[in-house]
Amino acid sequence: MLVHICCSVDSHFFLQKLSCLYPDEKLIGYFYDPNIHPYSEYKLRLMDVQRSCDKLGIELLEGEYDYEGWIEAVRGLESEPEKGKRCTICFDNRLVKTALKAREIGQKKITTTLLTSPKKSIEQLRENAKEVQEKYGIEVLTPDFRKSGGTSEQFALAKKDMLYHQNYCGCLFALEAQREGQDRLKDELMSPITKQILPSSIEERIKLYEEVNRCEKEDIKFRLRREKFLNYRILRAFIKEHKGTVIPSYFISYSKLSREYTKGKIEFIEDDIGYFNKEEIIILDIKKLNLLLDSSYKSINKMMQNPPTFKEEVRLRSLLSNSVLPSLFPIIILDKLEEKKYEIFLNSHVYMDVRENLAKIG
Repeated sequence: MLVHICCSVDSHFFLQKLSCLYPDEKLIGYFYDPNIHPYSEYKLRLMDVQRSCDKLGIELLEGEYDYEGWIEAVRGLESEPEKGKRCTICFDNRLVKTALKAREIGQKKITTTLLTSPKKSIEQLRENAKEVQEKYGIEVLTPDFRKSGGTSEQFALAKKDMLYHQNYCGCLFALEAQREGQDRLKDELMSPITKQILPSSIEERIKLYEEVNRCEKEDIKFRLRREKFLNYRILRAFIKEHKGTVIPSYFISYSKLSREYTKGKIEFIEDDIGYFNKEEIIILDIKKLNLLLDSSYKSINKMMQNPPTFKEEVRLRSLLSNSVLPSLFPIIILDKLEEKKYEIFLNSHVYMDVRENLAKIG
């Protein structure tokens, strides 16, 4: 039986239930999910599905990541709600590809882990399954493992085995609708031009679950712990000489303005640190930054190509603060520090978030 897989939380439970229900069937996993966006999220989910299948001793095949084809298939349905017409097209897309893959490898039955997702409609999936079965001559099984406490069992199993539990369905449009309803930043769609790994980003989660894989393979005991914290994203920032051109600059994490724009001047320079006359802004040159962080940047442009880590930026902020309390005053790095007038634009967000940490035991 070829089993279409959408994510590890659904598949880990679903595959074990299938094994009990069909003990004589050899199960083969098929990860085909071109709807998942961005690609880094796709890779993370695939990685954890592979981890789950390895635990269960099930072969996993990967389908094509045809995101452009999926976008074209749902064109005009971008505003459809969850469980609406877009989902019908999406289900059909994945079931058809699964049926074609089953034919290719000589399998006569297929099913999908979407059936166990509490965010999906089983009735809607069964309608799609019936059409695919009639059109392609492949038996499509649609068991309901949600009933009788199945969903609670599913999540308990995922928690026990510390699987990656994503917080949105997968597609761009569902993500946008969900984040708008939560009045929350869509940080999954953001990647800094510096390629810095930011807290609670998909890239950070990939690093985390790579470490999870390593610990399991090396039999290192660990736990995953969740923590609430204040996260930060910068959307756009620049500084320019008053009525002049934009100059190379780097804004340190947790820099925040009351409004997005201010203008003023460096009132004085003390110990190679410039103090702006508004918004408690501090301006350093690259030499002072190197001294404080024990780094060796030659210019802002070079720094942008290989920036300090987020942890290093937080340490710099601590060094420049006179308080143990978290600070939000802007810290700006320039190539050269001069007592001049400047115009500063900064659009940044500070918000409550949750992240996972790996803690080794013993």
